[in-house]
Amino acid sequence: MNIMDIVGPVMVGPSSSHTAGAVKIGQISRKLLGEPVRQAEIYFHGSFLATGVGHGTDKALIAGLLGMAVDDINIPNSFEAAKKQNLLFSFQGIDLGDVHPNTVKMNLTGESGRKLEVVAASIGGGQIKICELDGLTANFCGDYPTLIVHNLDQPGHVTEVTSMLGHKSINIATMQLYRDSRGGNAVMVIECDQEVPEESIKWLEHLEGIKKVTYLSLEETECINH
Repeated sequence: MNIMDIVGPVMVGPSSSHTAGAVKIGQISRKLLGEPVRQAEIYFHGSFLATGVGHGTDKALIAGLLGMAVDDINIPNSFEAAKKQNLLFSFQGIDLGDVHPNTVKMNLTGESGRKLEVVAASIGGGQIKICELDGLTANFCGDYPTLIVHNLDQPGHVTEVTSMLGHKSINIATMQLYRDSRGGNAVMVIECDQEVPEESIKWLEHLEGIKKVTYLSLEETECINH
């Protein structure tokens, strides 16, 4: 536990979970898409649906998708900013089942037509969790440089990725493996202590059996999404 767990983040209120957390979900989702968002179909679940408008969750999420920080004084005016930046958005309710009450599902489209489906939760104190990407379990917080590799469920892919990281002297903080079925689609979610070079990400992209590589950088650049 650190001091931020006690006093919460520096933010525009009123709520660390419904406002600051929603901004961060938008920020991370924009980076994962890898380009400015042009269309967002947003589905609120649970407490986000019941009390989100009163807490400004809708405006906070759009602010994050526009790249605003959690302490940006323009968060309450994000709808007007979205109109100026040609971001089209819609809100609906949804029942996502047995998930965190502060959960949102988003279908995002970028300026090039690239699409991304994100399910994320605001878990308190301004902290978030990315739960799913494009229908596959993800489960990461966005606080580390994060490599997400979608691949066929075949032997050797985990070794290829971890060997590359070791060769680049990149330490793995956490690693999670998921698959939808044996021999089907799989995903690696690797949180790293160091940034992963762009050339290494491009090398992974061209390996046989690798379907998609997404990298969340903490540097002031857009996410790399192949």
